[in-house]
Amino acid sequence: MRRRWAAPILIVCLMFLTVVFSWLTPVQASSQPAGLEQLPTASMATVTGTPAGSMAVVSPGNEPQINLRSGPGSLYEKVGVLLIGQSVPAKGRSPKGEWILVDYPGVPGGQAWVYSLYVEIKPPIQLPIVEPPPTPTLAQTATIDPTLAARFVVTLAPTRLPTFTPPPPLAIPTFMADNGPALGRLPMGFIILGLAALGVFFGVVAFAQR
Repeated sequence: MRRRWAAPILIVCLMFLTVVFSWLTPVQASSQPAGLEQLPTASMATVTGTPAGSMAVVSPGNEPQINLRSGPGSLYEKVGVLLIGQSVPAKGRSPKGEWILVDYPGVPGGQAWVYSLYVEIKPPIQLPIVEPPPTPTLAQTATIDPTLAARFVVTLAPTRLPTFTPPPPLAIPTFMADNGPALGRLPMGFIILGLAALGVFFGVVAFAQR
């Protein structure tokens, strides 16, 4: 009895497994041969810009570092610096060609301007013209109200200087020459010679007496 039902049961199990396996396996069907897939017919957008590889290299011989600004001009704000030999991607130039627009991450917009005489474009190509940002407005100097300033101005009354009185004339005393005794009229050298002659005379006399 068991052997008679074993064969049908085995056949039913095999058919069930076949159906389940065919249901789980994806059927790869393609109406076209391999390699002949249909290409999209929609038009693709064309991207235009600076050719890849154009770099702005800081030229040697300048200052140790050059400034990067938010616009093409010294009136714009400084946003960073570049060192000698450093290179950044060049994206464009100002209408007059005096400033170069480069990529500079970390600043608003990720771009900054550098003076063209400080960098060299490698390879040398004609960069596209980029419209510069608006010129920054200079800060206005505060004006002083003249009416308010006049309240703090102190005017001093002029004072008259004292009149200068010249001193009296200086009296210089004059001294009269004193004639003195008659002896004072002889020259001093004559008196010395006379005394010397007397000394010699008395010496000779004393020597003769001895």
